[in-house]
Amino acid sequence: MLPTTWVSPVAWVIGLVVIVIGALIVRALLQRLINRVIRRAADGLRPERLRQRQAAEQDTSPTALLLNERRRQRAETLGSVLRSLVSVIVIGTAVLMILGRLGLDLAPVLTSVGILGVAVGFGAQELVKDFIAGMFMLLEDQYGVGDHIDTGAAVGTVEAVTLRITRLRDADGRVWYVRNGTITRVGNESQGWSRALLDVPVAYDADIAGIRDLLQQISVEMWEDPQLRETALVEEPQVYSLEQLSDKAMIFRITAKSVPAHQAEVARELRMRVKRALDGAGVPLAGV
Repeated sequence: MLPTTWVSPVAWVIGLVVIVIGALIVRALLQRLINRVIRRAADGLRPERLRQRQAAEQDTSPTALLLNERRRQRAETLGSVLRSLVSVIVIGTAVLMILGRLGLDLAPVLTSVGILGVAVGFGAQELVKDFIAGMFMLLEDQYGVGDHIDTGAAVGTVEAVTLRITRLRDADGRVWYVRNGTITRVGNESQGWSRALLDVPVAYDADIAGIRDLLQQISVEMWEDPQLRETALVEEPQVYSLEQLSDKAMIFRITAKSVPAHQAEVARELRMRVKRALDGAGVPLAGV
């Protein structure tokens, strides 16, 4: 039986159609707005756009490219989440309006839904915790695909990130699935820059000024190496002169900021160049 508040069956059907069409239009407009915002943010951060900008500014640093690619991926992921959220809210509202037009008393329905929601919330609180943690992880850009991280439970390279889990692969090839809600702290070795550090022990009878100048020359040569500067180094290596004294040696320290996850490559290059330079100068390494 049709509701008595409707003048005719035609008007009743038209009302339902208007609700459905209105919901679809609102959903489409909101999703189009989200797509436009996300597309504009992603396009502004695409690597080719950034390369053009850097070419104009004569900036060939790879670090900015990596950071902006991470931001682009994060923007697209958040756009997907927002589109799903808009669909649920709009369609859910439309369904409630249709039920109201059909003459159904919504108060008991909403009460039942509320009770069911509380029950589901208690039963799925770990799942809710994972989703909330995943949302904050994405918003804060704590890590992304390709980063090498330490979650406490597992250490490895991130292969996939969702709102519920993070998938890692460790150095032995094992794949770890870590729930986002269980991650209380994250050590990320792939954000911004990494640091390669080398301590050089030499005998007490070595010339301190000569060793410092030798290490400084190695630093300048590495920074002027076009291949290292383009792919690995962020800035010129720093020589800290006499860092420590032991009972057997004087220890000089040299450090270098590198592109994330390239610190081992830079450290190997540092060791080879320092050993070659010391051998050429006739300065033996001392035991620590």
